[in-house]
Amino acid sequence: MTATGIEISGLRHAIRGTEILAPATLTIPAGRITALIGPNGAGKSTLSRLIARIEPPPAGTVAVNGLDVATTRTGRLARELAFLGQHTTLASRLRVRELVAFGRWPHCHGRPGPEDHAAVARALDDFDLAPLAGRFLDTLSGGQAQRAHLAMAVAQQTPWLILDEPLNNLDLAHARALMAHLARLRDAGGSILVVLHDLNFAAAWADHVVAMKAGHVVAEGPPEAVLTEDRLSALYDTEIRVGTHGGRPLVLHHL
Repeated sequence: MTATGIEISGLRHAIRGTEILAPATLTIPAGRITALIGPNGAGKSTLSRLIARIEPPPAGTVAVNGLDVATTRTGRLARELAFLGQHTTLASRLRVRELVAFGRWPHCHGRPGPEDHAAVARALDDFDLAPLAGRFLDTLSGGQAQRAHLAMAVAQQTPWLILDEPLNNLDLAHARALMAHLARLRDAGGSILVVLHDLNFAAAWADHVVAMKAGHVVAEGPPEAVLTEDRLSALYDTEIRVGTHGGRPLVLHHL
């Protein structure tokens, strides 16, 4: 199927009468890294979860590469997008290799073949996990566990990868390595939607930025159009200065 992006129309979400996501209509382009930014409570995680059908949308539509998320069979959707949320549960007696192998389930349904084993091995290598492959998850540090879950999502090998705050618990080197890996996936034809709090990671790596506040999409476009002093200061309700580095915005939090 030709990649057409994520088309969102009139999508909204409320919890016990409180609006979490106002009606949203936008297109998230395929073949790009799209960063979803905004303050706490902006609705970023909610939007990413609705796109991935972690929660069924009560109103509006979402189509991923032409597939209606609400009606597409789970197995088919799992071959089109992989999702990793903020909160992951660690099964104490599960080994790293076994966790990463779960990413192959939509392809092999528990009967892995050579292609599945190769995908798991690549993901372990890509996230510097090969030496830890036999370790139980509950013996890992927070950053190691985060990398294991990221490897599982990448091993799924889907056209779309949706990550909600994946830099949590990662040190600077592994955070940069993750973004570089996402860039390689994009260059190979993949599409990524990533929720980021670090604006300079968004500025340095994203092709497209969507800014949210109080459940509303307030700006979208290339980093240089969205990550401006006026827009960011209004978005975060604090004065923010923006310079440039290497032709991209450099965000300076004003103290």
